[in-house]
Amino acid sequence: MPKSIIAEGKTTTEAISNGLKELNVSKDKVNVKILEDHNKKSFFSILEPRVVKVELTLKENEEVHVEKKKVIEVSEESIEKAEKRIRKFLDEFTSSLENVEYTTETDKENAFLKVELSGEGSKALIGYRGEVLNSLQTILNTIANSEIKERVRVILNIGNYREKREKSLEELADKISKTVLRTGKSITLEPMMAYERKIIHNRLQSSNKVKTHSIGEEPYRRVVIEKK
Repeated sequence: MPKSIIAEGKTTTEAISNGLKELNVSKDKVNVKILEDHNKKSFFSILEPRVVKVELTLKENEEVHVEKKKVIEVSEESIEKAEKRIRKFLDEFTSSLENVEYTTETDKENAFLKVELSGEGSKALIGYRGEVLNSLQTILNTIANSEIKERVRVILNIGNYREKREKSLEELADKISKTVLRTGKSITLEPMMAYERKIIHNRLQSSNKVKTHSIGEEPYRRVVIEKK
């Protein structure tokens, strides 16, 4: 059975474009069906956000080709430079905070630099749904890569927040999928970061009853869960 997805946008063009990005194909490779068009809204719904839903179905004999990411080797020297810069920043940063400590761990094979903040004072650095944590992680990545040509990825965790968040998102995916099956209607989740959307997709990818896809542009990209 040909692969199909539902995509949304403020206009038909935008909805189709979002769907093509999700499938990673050109327009000539799909059949397009408009499901909902804002032009058909009634007078009483004129103030509602404009939404167009389209269904994109791959034409027969077409396949989705996903480009494999190239593995970029990172030298030990780059890893060491990145870790040195991170440690220097964290020494100054944590010294101004009470009850905050940190540890670092390098994964040279995969070019990862893992940073763990701990202590009672570190909880304030998580923020609502990890917003402060994610912003701090972005800063650490900028600092780590500012003087090296290769790319080192810094992963920040505070008090096992990442593990707890992953568990709560998996539980959310299970709960929403049951609602979708009960009502027969698709549900669009709130905007999430890429790694959070991936958790939802991974949790439901083996389901033979529901499917997921993402819509929208960053930072407002959302996961949609619907019946197969």
